Amino acid sequence: MIVDILSNLTLLEALGTAFGITQVLLARNNNVNNYLFGIVSILLGIYVLYHSKLYADILLSMYYFVMSIYGWVYWKFGKHKEEAPISGSTTQEHLKALGIVFGCFLLMAYWLRYHTNSDVPFWDAIVVAFAWAGMWLMAKRKLENWIYLNISNIISIPLLFYKGLYIYAGLTIFLFIVGTSGYLKWRSIVRNERQEKYHQAKGAMLK
Repeated sequence: MIVDILSNLTLLEALGTAFGITQVLLARNNNVNNYLFGIVSILLGIYVLYHSKLYADILLSMYYFVMSIYGWVYWKFGKHKEEAPISGSTTQEHLKALGIVFGCFLLMAYWLRYHTNSDVPFWDAIVVAFAWAGMWLMAKRKLENWIYLNISNIISIPLLFYKGLYIYAGLTIFLFIVGTSGYLKWRSIVRNERQEKYHQAKGAMLK
């Protein structure tokens, strides 16, 4: 029975998609528990990706797994043992994110091209590169994570269709829509928090 279930990639795609949708909706709403659903989705996805020969995406999923644990801890406790707020990326963080994209692409493209039987090494590599940077920014609760993740999503959609992973392609389209919405919502949260701090400071000065 278990073997039959595991051999049905479509069923695993559907289960992974369900957990993935829950995860991204919770992330959009700035809910730390998004990471718990994300971990289940990641583990299911690794099995499907292995059978689809998307090896760079498997490494990405493993990275997601580690960053999900890190992100959950960071969101809960931050640097000062208190919940970390949403914030914009600094210039240094932007440069680090771009460095991650560039470095990850070069490494993944080389590995996929010369050490695997991948038929889409550069396509797969660029998807992973932007997602890698986006996940790093999300773990640090940075607003711009949605931009990097959506660049990855828009490149990934045709790749998934090409590989016949139609459920995951549909999920990625959904993630792109939610990513856009998530960026706008997080930006609104940041602006509201800044206004609140401004009014509190102004009120304190008037006392």
